[in-house]
Amino acid sequence: MEIEIIGSGSKSIAKLTVNDNTTIGDIKKDLHKQKKAPYVARQCLKAEPKGKSLSDSQTIKSLSLKSGSKLYFKDLGPQIGWKTVFLTEYAGPLVVYLWVYTRPWIFYGSVNTEMDFVAHVAAICWSIHYAKRLLETLFVHRFSHATMPLRNLFKNCSYYWLFTMYVAYHVNHPQYTPPSQLYFLIGLAIFVICELGNLSIHLALRDLRPPGTNVRKIPVATGNPFTALFNFVSCPNYTYEVGSWIGFTLMTRCLPAGLFMFAGAYQMTIWALGKHRAYKKEFPNYPKNRTSIIPFVL
Repeated sequence: MEIEIIGSGSKSIAKLTVNDNTTIGDIKKDLHKQKKAPYVARQCLKAEPKGKSLSDSQTIKSLSLKSGSKLYFKDLGPQIGWKTVFLTEYAGPLVVYLWVYTRPWIFYGSVNTEMDFVAHVAAICWSIHYAKRLLETLFVHRFSHATMPLRNLFKNCSYYWLFTMYVAYHVNHPQYTPPSQLYFLIGLAIFVICELGNLSIHLALRDLRPPGTNVRKIPVATGNPFTALFNFVSCPNYTYEVGSWIGFTLMTRCLPAGLFMFAGAYQMTIWALGKHRAYKKEFPNYPKNRTSIIPFVL
């Protein structure tokens, strides 16, 4: 059978011969081979002009396409690998924070006072967090999408890198005033617990998806007690992430850290709500008692 690929302006860009077992991924490869479209990761094909993007694994048969059917093509623009994005995003905060921490005279001029103990611990915690993220990117995460738009790299890096500079400048300032010992210890404990929880969730999510696949399953608690949060929320990795920054804010009593936490919490809540809706739509037997990010609330 033959299907038609429609590009921008409702112009036909190709007519391809396919069969019931031909996948969207095969069509993309064929379009690129014929020089009708850019590389596969940059292509988006839809069944309707304003419909959702079709998965590369979907077949002609599963989409109920017939001879003469049309698919609509969109160029997604330059793409970049998710792993490269994450490594760039997370390496910046690690380098920038340690740069401010180890070179205070560059930012404050001549410094005659000793840096407070809390500032030293904050630098260690910040470094552990982003070193963990880098290692998770290399050895834990299994990405469902290979690439993302290149333009997002600059937006994401600006957020992480500039906020890091803002936080580091205040925590390492010669006039920085630390919180009480009680606030410091409570914040540090929350930070450590949530970092361990976040790592546990990422490992559990990794084990749900066999290497090299896009398999999706309902995430559930494992033998690790930190994963028990799966019984209450769909995205406990975000819950623990927000918790880590609440702990960091308490232990440093730093307003910029609090602003960083609120900005991150807002964005992660949006992501969590979207993933929660997707889970419920994809799995009819999805647990009804779960919320998206805050147990029993949201």
